[in-house]
Amino acid sequence: MTIVAESIILPERRSTAGRLSDFFWRHPHVLLAILLGPPLLWLGLVYLGSLFALLLQSFFSIDEFSGLINYEFTLATYRQLLTDANLDIILRTVTMAALVTLVSAVIAFPIAYYAARYARGKWKALFYLAVMLPLWSSYLVKVYAWKLILAKEGILTWFFEKLNLLWLLDAWLALPLVGGNSLSVSYTGTFIVFVYVWMPFMILPIQAALERVPQNLIEASSDLGGTPAQTFRYVLFPLALPGIVAGSIFTFSLTLGDYIIPQIVGSSRLFIGQAVYAQQGTAGNIPLAAAFTVVPIVIMGAYLWMAKRMGAFDAL
Repeated sequence: MTIVAESIILPERRSTAGRLSDFFWRHPHVLLAILLGPPLLWLGLVYLGSLFALLLQSFFSIDEFSGLINYEFTLATYRQLLTDANLDIILRTVTMAALVTLVSAVIAFPIAYYAARYARGKWKALFYLAVMLPLWSSYLVKVYAWKLILAKEGILTWFFEKLNLLWLLDAWLALPLVGGNSLSVSYTGTFIVFVYVWMPFMILPIQAALERVPQNLIEASSDLGGTPAQTFRYVLFPLALPGIVAGSIFTFSLTLGDYIIPQIVGSSRLFIGQAVYAQQGTAGNIPLAAAFTVVPIVIMGAYLWMAKRMGAFDAL
């Protein structure tokens, strides 16, 4: 009965292309497998395969005398991560990523709130253009531009000098952890560039989450006698939290694995990305480089699990 009905709806065609089309119409799962097979194969072999090879390399070690890789499973390479020097690199990177994420959220929230509640028509288009425009320029150009801005002879130093606040900048640069010879070779400069580069990835998810907040909930809070601070704390912030967490996924992960910004704008103290490059390229210690790369993967795996429980993926 089904064959007769199919022959009436779709008469059999004699050409090869027609028969092939009829076959895919009658067997949609075959067409789906053909369409999804190559990208899934690429994902499995290239992406997941490379991650598995990376994880495998981290369980090897370097022979101290010959400098060659010892292909025997051991946890000695991971124990090296717990040495003071390597642990300092990990803590420095995680701390920087957390600070960049926190400050980006504080700056991005009022911008996203204005775009979600007040920007209309051409002003909303202008908002999206202003947020997305930095992403259209070259990543390296932006970083090198900031290096010139933050340099001792740069415009920022000139601005402080004109305001007679150069003493304040010098006092800040004299601090042991955040200072340096200039902002372009300090953790402060690295922090500023990180916040600038990753800011759009924080603004857009928050703005999307705030647009989903019904206006009548805010009005109801006001009608019930809630102050603006109470409305923000008990109504607006909890509903916008998934968007904040979604934006933090981008800013935290991108800062955690970035190599270029700390290399160009920063001090001589390494971050994880620089440590991976140094161990793999200069020292030739591929197992230790692989162990360093496993650290952000584990951290982001735990972070994504927590973000999923908070509903952050709904705001992406």
